[in-house]
Amino acid sequence: MKIVVIGGTGLIGSKTVAILRQGGHEVVAASPQSGVNTITGEGVKQVVAGAQVVIDLANSPSFEDKAVLEFFQTSGRNLLAAEAAAGVRHHVALSIVATDRTDNGYFRGKVAQERLIVASGIPYTIIRATQFLEFLGGIADSSTDGNSVRLPPCLFQPIAADDVAAVVADVALAAPRGSIVEIAGPERAQFSEIIARYLKAVDDPRKVVSDPEAQYWGGRVEERSLVPLGEARLGRIGLDEWVRRSRAKA
Repeated sequence: MKIVVIGGTGLIGSKTVAILRQGGHEVVAASPQSGVNTITGEGVKQVVAGAQVVIDLANSPSFEDKAVLEFFQTSGRNLLAAEAAAGVRHHVALSIVATDRTDNGYFRGKVAQERLIVASGIPYTIIRATQFLEFLGGIADSSTDGNSVRLPPCLFQPIAADDVAAVVADVALAAPRGSIVEIAGPERAQFSEIIARYLKAVDDPRKVVSDPEAQYWGGRVEERSLVPLGEARLGRIGLDEWVRRSRAKA
């Protein structure tokens, strides 16, 4: 089976491509570097020709509100039009848990992407994931005020990229659901607690503060804004195990 992975060289894409190739599938890791650009349309029709499944892991290079929205709308339209013409039987896209419950520019871009998928007529499955463990350091840095990391008082349930890729590969090989699958890490705790554990594990002396005025990537969040509200598939790799593996690789 031919499977095209848009964004196939990125964090999740490279892991997903490896899993699917190990399963004996014909997998194309598509990216601008390989001549496939979903914004300009370059190479898109050619790469999806003959594909049964397309996995969309493309990500906006900018986090500015307007740029993000334009990226996901333009990329989505170009890719879905090419898939419809090629007769692709399953479109899989990676999105974010609570993307329709949290107000920031990036999440609005993902909502626009999801709506295009649903309206396309192509059989689909949307996977909504919680934040990745790989981004905990970046979250801490973006939330630092002096020597303190200020975070909103809400629940957090980050997932390892390896677990995300495993689910993406599994979903891609299954029948289209025509709905959303939510995935999250195995541990749910207060946002501040998880970041504090991470900083301690990497010997970072910054103090973590739970601040009701703190925002998440420029948006306000409620207690359960960043976690699944209902049933979700849970990953296997917790924070401590992820830190151990990260250190072993380093």
